[in-house]
Amino acid sequence: MGIFEYAPAPESRDLANLKPRYRPFVNGEFVDGSGEPLKTINPATEEVLAEVGTASVSDVDIAVKAARKAYNGVWSKMPGSERAKYLFRIARLIQERSRELAVLESLDNGKPIKESRDSDVPTAAAHFFYHAGWADKLDYAGYGPNPKPLGVAGQVIPWNFPLLMLAWKIAPALATGNTVVLKPAETTPLTALVFAEICQQAELPPGVVNILPGAGDIGAALVGHGDVNKVAFTGSTEVGKAIQRQIAGTAKKLTLELGGKAANVVFDDAPLDQAVEGIVNGIFFNQGHVCCAGSRLLVQESIAEEVLEKLRHRVSTLRLGDPLDKNTDIGAINSAEQLAKIKGLVESGDAEGAERWTSPCPVPERGFFFAPTVFSDVQQSMRIAREEIFGPVLSVLTFRTPDEAVTKANNTPYGLSAGIWTEKGSRILWMANQLRAGVVWANTFNRFDPAAPFGGYQESGFGREGGRTGLEAYLDV
Repeated sequence: MGIFEYAPAPESRDLANLKPRYRPFVNGEFVDGSGEPLKTINPATEEVLAEVGTASVSDVDIAVKAARKAYNGVWSKMPGSERAKYLFRIARLIQERSRELAVLESLDNGKPIKESRDSDVPTAAAHFFYHAGWADKLDYAGYGPNPKPLGVAGQVIPWNFPLLMLAWKIAPALATGNTVVLKPAETTPLTALVFAEICQQAELPPGVVNILPGAGDIGAALVGHGDVNKVAFTGSTEVGKAIQRQIAGTAKKLTLELGGKAANVVFDDAPLDQAVEGIVNGIFFNQGHVCCAGSRLLVQESIAEEVLEKLRHRVSTLRLGDPLDKNTDIGAINSAEQLAKIKGLVESGDAEGAERWTSPCPVPERGFFFAPTVFSDVQQSMRIAREEIFGPVLSVLTFRTPDEAVTKANNTPYGLSAGIWTEKGSRILWMANQLRAGVVWANTFNRFDPAAPFGGYQESGFGREGGRTGLEAYLDV
């Protein structure tokens, strides 16, 4: 049966209300940062979207002082029921401005509009709704008597989910009575600065939330500032290790959510069509720019050829192209630097003898795009089986027994997530207990809920975000 032809269905970029210039947000106001301005790029077209003012090290100090003043004078003293009202307002404003935020996210990040519209923005609002509900219940949450906020939280977020990672960080911090200085990723600062507008609309007290665009040196200055009590970082394992070294010996609390190389394990009794959809979602969602992506597919040997045949057929139907087209499944890689890294690792897979299959989909001549790719005949020693590619590239390995599946799944320095596909509930429970991963999905993948804690082990970091456990990371208990 032929593939349906889809007429273009572009979302209007005018909805983004794109401005020519954006500025840092400090103490309730947009200010001129004293750092060198940067130009943020649309990765699908390589055009300049806007100029963004950036912070300097001195601006970090000003922002932390503003956050400390707001913490001491207003926010930590405010009853939880009053803090909750602000979080509810923010959640509703995210919903009201959802189309604007979704289009802006896709322009700045490169992800398909249907993902930013249907996943990122609604889940960001859900995190504020969820944490607003906790703000006046902390005394009854099992943390012991009179849990207290920590103070000023320094937060650094990545470019793969700019608005959603902001919500993961800011919502629990505010709900527990902390104030925030947040540094968005250098390549994706725009939705964070529109979120600052939302803070103004919600009449959040000045200094409670501060947003400082900039490069890695600003993140390092924020992490190392002497008046920051809590550091929360999501990003690469390499930077996470540097942060841990930087704050060693201080009293700062730290949570790290880092890289991953998740195993997605398919047994011979799995519902294969359902599993193939889960495999595709697990690795090709957001162009594979997902820390918990199911980038290692472990298939039981007896069904490996059948699964590969089904998988290649399904991947060949994915549509790659304009992120603002509602029909697009695979958008743009976020930057030229990331595209070069993906290409380098794919070349290593070729050189080491894996069998490469790439979707025949057309690739735009302009922009940072990479066609979905599946490697079979992969050995555990290969770089594509060991290193985080962070792109739309899947490595397929096989196993014979459940014990071998566990051994291969755990053969990684990471430990963020895993998936299990089987009809046997007992096997799911047995294997989930064997896998060294912070999140284990059964007969699904990439399912998230604000009430469920998320985080990893080993080189995937430590600490949890979301749920009651995630709140504890922002409390002195």
